[in-house]
Amino acid sequence: MGKLRFVVVGTGWVAGEYLKAIAERADAEVAAVVSQNIEFAKSRLVQLGIQADVTNNYEQAIQASDVDAVVLCSTPDLRPEQAVLAAQYGKHLVLEKPLAMDRAGLYAMSEAFEKHPVRTAVSFVLRWNPSFTNTKALIDDDAIGRVYMAQIDYWHHVGPQYGQYRWSKTKARGGSSMLSAGCHAIDALRYFAGEISEVTAYSCSTWADSEYEFDPNAIAIFKLKNGGIGKVSSSLECKTPYRFNVHLLGEKGAIMNNQLFTHKLPGQTEYAVIPTILPDSGDVSHHPFVEEIDDFIQALRNGTPTRCEFRDAYKTMEASFAVDESIATGKSISL
Repeated sequence: MGKLRFVVVGTGWVAGEYLKAIAERADAEVAAVVSQNIEFAKSRLVQLGIQADVTNNYEQAIQASDVDAVVLCSTPDLRPEQAVLAAQYGKHLVLEKPLAMDRAGLYAMSEAFEKHPVRTAVSFVLRWNPSFTNTKALIDDDAIGRVYMAQIDYWHHVGPQYGQYRWSKTKARGGSSMLSAGCHAIDALRYFAGEISEVTAYSCSTWADSEYEFDPNAIAIFKLKNGGIGKVSSSLECKTPYRFNVHLLGEKGAIMNNQLFTHKLPGQTEYAVIPTILPDSGDVSHHPFVEEIDDFIQALRNGTPTRCEFRDAYKTMEASFAVDESIATGKSISL
């Protein structure tokens, strides 16, 4: 396998990080960028020092025989249709979240990937964060035993200061607090504490003059298949600096973000602080897109799974839809 050639769909904030991550590698390159704003896309590539074709024709770009993979940073309402088409052309996929705006879109993607197997990486990007890597390694090494209580918070004021706000505030493209961003917290809960069996959730508004077409705040309580419980909160309208809290209680210890209390250190009297990079910024340039692309390319070259494949992320999306269903019906939803 020679140099891998990518088509990147979109030219927004996140797409820019993928473009940079691909361009940094000697064994990969950006073949084309798909955008509805051709001139803006060209200027963006000039800013980044990247030479690539620019087109507004998605199918034409991805059907090229010398294209290996597609990075979908389009708005989530378009993602399922674009993912299905890419799979039909045999292109490997990096998929931004949320994967779809409803179960129908998610199921369509699943059926396409069953029929046309391709490698996938879903951008629950915090799975590649160094603090997450540490926490996962500690759990796998039995540092805190079975996680019986997990509390994960996503607090981030996503307002007019962000370009995506013009569409992410809408029901059609933002969907809900959990679909828009809180799904990162649901994914973290699954990653650290295991699978979810039941969810009960509630939501509320923040300010009377909010432009959000859905409640920007939600809390979900989960029953876990390991017998434990979990809580996820998501707030997109909040008077607080960005916070992504990870609090885990295990039978043999506990983890609070980058602080560890473990049975493996029998003389320990207080939490030990692990120096690392925390998920403590909403700036996408802080997120580990380079590591995600490295993992994806390694998977393509070695035939290994990525840290977050579609079939895994599918379960996070199912839980996210269940949260919204519980909010809408006032009932507990079984998964």
